Amino acid sequence: MNKKEIPDETIEIVARHINERNNRPSKIPIITIDGETETPHYFEIIPFDQIDDSKAKFFAIDGSYNSQEFYNGLSVAIYTAGYVCYHYGKQIKLNNKDNPIILGKNYFPNNILITNQDHAYAIFDEFLSLEPVKNFVQFSGVPNPYSIFSYSEQTIKEEICSNTSKLLSFCQDVLEWALVYEIAELSIVNAGDFILRDGTLRSNNIKQVHLVKLGKYLKEKELICVAVTKNSPLKLELSSTFKKIDNYLETQKKPTYPFTIKDPKRQKLCCWFEVPDDILDVAYKGNMFAKKDITGGRGFGLFFVARLDYVEKLQNYDWVVVDLNIFDAISEIGQKNNKRDLGKMEKIFLELTRLTQEHYILGYPFPLVEAHNFVTLKNDFKDEIIKRVKYALYKEQRMDNVDIENLFLDIHERF
Repeated sequence: MNKKEIPDETIEIVARHINERNNRPSKIPIITIDGETETPHYFEIIPFDQIDDSKAKFFAIDGSYNSQEFYNGLSVAIYTAGYVCYHYGKQIKLNNKDNPIILGKNYFPNNILITNQDHAYAIFDEFLSLEPVKNFVQFSGVPNPYSIFSYSEQTIKEEICSNTSKLLSFCQDVLEWALVYEIAELSIVNAGDFILRDGTLRSNNIKQVHLVKLGKYLKEKELICVAVTKNSPLKLELSSTFKKIDNYLETQKKPTYPFTIKDPKRQKLCCWFEVPDDILDVAYKGNMFAKKDITGGRGFGLFFVARLDYVEKLQNYDWVVVDLNIFDAISEIGQKNNKRDLGKMEKIFLELTRLTQEHYILGYPFPLVEAHNFVTLKNDFKDEIIKRVKYALYKEQRMDNVDIENLFLDIHERF
């Protein structure tokens, strides 16, 4: 057998697993039960000509990291995170740069070279000194910055710096959370503004108590913090439910719905529901990551799935997983009252439809797409970094030209 050929048996096992999940009978009803958030709630999308008529500012955060190791032990490693903002449909300037194109704000480290363990430690130490991270730690109220992280204070540095990927992903994740707090403190922020994150309102790197403090603070400032993703194990577990709901919408609900939009091409019904515990348990295998509480879990979110636009015959594609601030969804959870604030959730999902129409990823908030494009360190980052480092070396001219070129040889390209 060719060493590159994957055995048929392996492929068949994958196919059986997908078929089993995709065809599992749905236990979720398709008819709305009043007051029950774990049943589908249907609503008409905001008319397209009104999507920019909102006083709310929509901030979106994302991050990225990448690295490249060369045969001589030299490694270039970098992480970044940043945010953009849209108001009345237009991007607003958040930085003090002269560049008329780059309107968002992002952060990069100075230390990006690793040739030994001390360099990895330097990246970690510099990360803790970044202004957003320092401010977030100060907000958390801990005397030792290591205290906010989900690691032993005595071994965290060695554990995080044990490999480059772990170090970079840690820095990116925590920096993104620090930017949530930074946005909340901006002078231009007003009650009712949205802070969007890619992913979830949970973290394996930060202790829950500090994220819960942040979630409560956002609620007090009346800022709506929402995390959205298309990539989640929840979607496979709910695929049969999505098909049932979509079929019901198109064959029964839509033909009789009293649309305010008169153009049939613009008549779209959206839908959302809270993910039940049994689905969370299967998708996350009982992991505390999915717990519906502000203690014993990983953050301050409550999982929902939503269809915020409609892409014909792409049922699974146009559903997103939405993690709402649990203090918005359950306003008295701090008093152990788990009653859902249905009106607040309805307003949030309706507002999100302003961001999901006529953009290149239908059903997904476009500010998050723009934030992703703003910060992503794409594969060509290696070439850009190498060119700039070479230029700096040649400018100094303390090394022989051959030695400079040999520094960045990629031996795998010779195979």
